[in-house]
Amino acid sequence: MRERVLAALDMIRPVLRADGGDVELVEVTDTGVVKVRLRGACQRCTMSRMTLKNGIERTILKEIPGLTSVESV
Repeated sequence: MRERVLAALDMIRPVLRADGGDVELVEVTDTGVVKVRLRGACQRCTMSRMTLKNGIERTILKEIPGLTSVESV
């Protein structure tokens, strides 16, 4: 599962990096929650919540059925 999540994150990374940010996978829980850490410009961006939910979470849940949510830690 971890490899599938990493592959989905690789789909998102170019967009994040274009704005000076990045995302790191921290954990995929047994309950289907993906925990990530936003890096670079994404850490302090006022739009980080929208990036997390509308970009990262949407992509991961679309690519990997069965996962339930994405959280920032």
